[in-house]
Amino acid sequence: MDWLALSGEELTAIRLSLRVALVATLASLPLGILVALMLARGRFWGKSVLNGIVHLPLILPPVVTGFLLLILFGRRGPIGAFLADHLGIVLSFRWTGAALACAVMGFPLMVRSIRLSIEAVDPKLEEAAGTLGANPAWVFATITLPLILPGIIAGMILSFAKAMGEFGATITFVSNIPGETQTLSAAIYTFTQVPGGDAGALRLTLVAIAISMAALLASEYFAHLIGKRVHLE
Repeated sequence: MDWLALSGEELTAIRLSLRVALVATLASLPLGILVALMLARGRFWGKSVLNGIVHLPLILPPVVTGFLLLILFGRRGPIGAFLADHLGIVLSFRWTGAALACAVMGFPLMVRSIRLSIEAVDPKLEEAAGTLGANPAWVFATITLPLILPGIIAGMILSFAKAMGEFGATITFVSNIPGETQTLSAAIYTFTQVPGGDAGALRLTLVAIAISMAALLASEYFAHLIGKRVHLE
C-alpha cells in the first residue's frame, strides 16, 4: 500500500487546488448573485447579450478562454498592465491567475443555478413585502435570499467542482509551475507524461474523486437542511 502515500509535491498540488477553487468560488459569488438576479428579474436592453457572454465559457474551448484571459490580464494586456502598474497585482503565471481562470469557467454554472432558483420564487411574495413598505434590498435579504439559498449552495458546489477539475484555461493562462500554478489536474497531466508516473496520476485521481464526492454530498446535505428550514417557516 506504499503506492498510496502522497508525496510532498502531490500534497502541494492538492492544497493549491483547494485554495484556488475556494477563492474562485467565494470571489465570484457576489457577482454571480447579482447577474443571476438581473437575468431572472431584469428587463433591459442587451439582456440576451449579457446572457450569452455569461455562458460563453461553456461553449468556447477552455484553451480559447485561457488565451483570452492571457491577452486581457497578461502583463502586456490592457487590464493586466493597469493592475500591475497601478496596483501591483500580477495575475499571469500566478496562483491568483489560476483562481481567475477557474472563476470564469465556473461562473456560468453558478449563475444558471442561482437564476433558476430566483425564477422559482413566487414574485407575489416579494410584491406583498413591497406593499408593506419594505425597500427592494430588504425584500431580497428577508424574502428572496432565504428561498434561493439551496440554489446558491448548488451553484457554489458546481463552481467549486468545475474549478477543481479545470485544466485547459488554467494551463494556458498561468502555465504549469510546480508549487505556484500546478493544480491537481495539471499535476495528473504531468504524471501521465513521464515514465512511471501512472501511480502518481492514479493517487491524485482518487483524491480528485474523493473531493468531488464529498462536495456533492455536502451540497445535498446543506440544501436539504435549508430547504427543510424554509418549508417549516
